Amino acid sequence: MAGNATSLRTAMPLPDLDHATYLRRAFAIAAAAADSGSHPFGAVLVDGDGTVLMEQGNAYLPDHDMTGHAERVLATRASQRFRPAELAEATLYSSAEPCAMCAGAAYWAGIGRIVYGLSENALRQITGNHPENPTLDLPCRMVLESGQRPVEVIGPLLENEAAEPHRSFWAKR
Repeated sequence: MAGNATSLRTAMPLPDLDHATYLRRAFAIAAAAADSGSHPFGAVLVDGDGTVLMEQGNAYLPDHDMTGHAERVLATRASQRFRPAELAEATLYSSAEPCAMCAGAAYWAGIGRIVYGLSENALRQITGNHPENPTLDLPCRMVLESGQRPVEVIGPLLENEAAEPHRSFWAKR
């Protein structure tokens, strides 16, 4: 599978997982979020054995929470539920590249790997300057490389599939 992979990890590498399967699950969650009127973003947390630990769609509605990004909410929930050692072996699958806030949340939660579909740059090209998505054109790798703990980043993957919900959603807004 093509994709840009960066490993900042110095410890044991995380196990290989079927990235396409979990990304497509994140895409389905993003589509469900859009169907409910929220922004089309989805995230899935998977352990090293491939067990889905939790899922999260964008939480923009009902309160118009601009910080209710799927990845940020999932990272918060995960840090409250799982031990750091469990999260260090977990992978966060995201329908789109985590923004700086979400990358920071994943970092602080201790999640060991992030795999994403749509790049932040491609998302910005789709949304333009939409006031509900003032995209930060800052790769999550840059955010994570500035931390003291290593995080593996893989993506973009399946970018055309990942872009579909955004093309239709933002065109209607």
